[in-house]
Formats: sequence, structure tokens, C-alpha cells
Amino acid sequence: MRILDRLVVRSFLRLFLLFVFGAPFLFIVGDITENLDRYLGQGMTLGDTALSYVYEYPKFLSWSFPFASLLAAVFTIHPMTAHREIMAAKAGGISFHRLAAPLLPVGLILTAAGLGLAELAPRATRIAGDLRGDRPIGQAWRNDFVYVTDNGQSLSVRRLTVDDGRMIGVSLQELPRDPEAPVRHIQAGSARFWSGQGWLFQDGYSREVHADSTEVTVGFELALIRSLTERPEDLLEMVRDEDEMTYADLSDFGDRLLRSGGDVGRTRTKMEERLAVPAATLVIILFAAPLATSFQRGGTAFGVGLSLATAIVYMVLLRVSENLGYAGVLDPRIAAWLPNAFFLIIGLLLIRWVRT
Repeated sequence: MRILDRLVVRSFLRLFLLFVFGAPFLFIVGDITENLDRYLGQGMTLGDTALSYVYEYPKFLSWSFPFASLLAAVFTIHPMTAHREIMAAKAGGISFHRLAAPLLPVGLILTAAGLGLAELAPRATRIAGDLRGDRPIGQAWRNDFVYVTDNGQSLSVRRLTVDDGRMIGVSLQELPRDPEAPVRHIQAGSARFWSGQGWLFQDGYSREVHADSTEVTVGFELALIRSLTERPEDLLEMVRDEDEMTYADLSDFGDRLLRSGGDVGRTRTKMEERLAVPAATLVIILFAAPLATSFQRGGTAFGVGLSLATAIVYMVLLRVSENLGYAGVLDPRIAAWLPNAFFLIIGLLLIRWVRT
């Protein structure tokens, strides 16, 4: 049995590594075809472009894990079925369940590796974005922006300069959690950061609108706003693409959106997918192994067709469920994990029905 276990594991890992390291190049070729002119038009050199793809490689690698496990499982089990090696093992008293058992711990290890890669990829993708000029590097100012604070306030600024910690043309709106409390709006010509205390607003006014529609407006020369605790560097941060956010970043961003009354469906769904997609590596193995042995005939073309059909079904189900999660039709957890649940149920049924 140890020899047979090593044979199955060695064959699976050889194919998995071949597919998982080769598939990202297909993503890269597709991206180059679509975006190379734009990158070069932004003044990027070919060297910087190539380096940006090196940093983006972990993201493509992470995407490839479920599909590499699918191809590896199909091309490990199906040839053994077609060449009657599994039949010979059964004749020797070894069931299919025992034969495929080594793939379970391998799948768990690969799932753990996928989870680690899913945390590494956003950091590398962020560097790739910097190389491509998606965000200014080292910029110490920002013009005409709106920022949602940790306390759920909406801050509008005409110009921010980090070096001297000043804002010009400041507007701050506070939406209270208590419906009976007044809505507070503060307008100021400028503001200066006072470390450890908050922001010192200058030459402005504060207007409170109460539940009965009455308004109270008070002008001021100086007003210390302690509830605005963000530093100038914090306000400089642009909202990143989800691919550049780690799991913790997505969680924090979702909390901010929730406090400000924003729609968190997309952010929460993306956050759950950071766990669900790596976990699909194990789920796909449990699905593909019994499926591949259910067909006695067929060569390489059959294996490719089976893998392609499964991949298409998975991708369509993933896209549909995540869009339902974005729209709030499905809970984000359900939307992210629905494809895994579907394939896991089918896989467990196939394992039960397969002739051992």
C-alpha cells in the first residue's frame, strides 16, 4: 500500500505543480494582449512591465489552485481507470476509497498553502499597481476627495497637504446613531492636525439639524474636533482595489462602509471568497476523483473535456452566486461558499456511489 500511495501522490503532485505554475502564464498573456499598449503609453519601460507581472504572479497562482487540483485529480485517476490499474487494485483487495485516500491529506495541505498565498498575493499585487502607476508613489497631497472616517463621519476636503498637516475647504458631516440626536454639519476654511488631540478647525461654522427640523448654527474662529482622529497620512490613502486588500483590509474596509451606511455586499462577499476559493482545492479533489473513475473509456481528450466542463460549471456558478452576494440577494457567506457546497455534495454522492 505504501508503494501505491506514493504512486498516487507523486503522480498527482507532478501534474498539480505542472498545471499550477503553468496556468498563470495564460493569464499573463491575456493581460499583456489587452493592456500592454496602455502600460507603455503611461511611460512604463518593458523592464518595469515585466517586473510588475512578476509581482502579480502570486495572484494568478492563487487563482490557479482549484483548477490545477481538478486537472491533476482527473489525469491521475482516469488513466488508472482506463488502463485497468484500479481494477487490478480492487482484485487485490484494495478499494477505490483506499486507493484515493492519500489525496485527502494532500488536498488539505494544498488548501492551507492556498490560504497563505491568498494573503501574500494582495501585497504583491499592490506593488505591481505602484509600478504601473495605478497610484502615485510618495505623493504628499490630495485634492477634492471624500473620506469616510472610522467613526462613520463623512469628510469632504478641497486640498490636503501631509507635510504641514493642513486641510483647506473642509466639510464634516456627523450622522448620529440615535435617531433623536441632531445631525451635525461643520464647515471650515481650513484645519490643522493637532497630534493626539484631533483637528483644529479654523474660520467656520457648525450647524445642527434636529429631528423636528429646527436648525442651530454657531460660527467659530477655532474649534477642536476630537472625534476626527485620522492622521494626515491616513487621509492620503486611496481606496484600493479588492485584489490589493488582504483579508484584514477587506474586513476593516467593510466595517467602515457599514458604519457610514454604505452597501457592504461586495466587500463581504470578496472577503469570504478569500477563504472559499482556496478551500475549493480540496472540494474539487473530492469531486473529481470519483467522477474520473466513473468512466471506463476515453483518453487525453476525454480528460481535457471533463476538466473543461467542470471548470466552466464552477466559474459560472461562482460568478452568479457572487453577483447575487454583491446585490444583497444572498448572504455574502452563502454567496461565496455556494459553489463549494454544490461540488462537495455532488462529490460526496459520487464517492458513495462509486464501485469500490
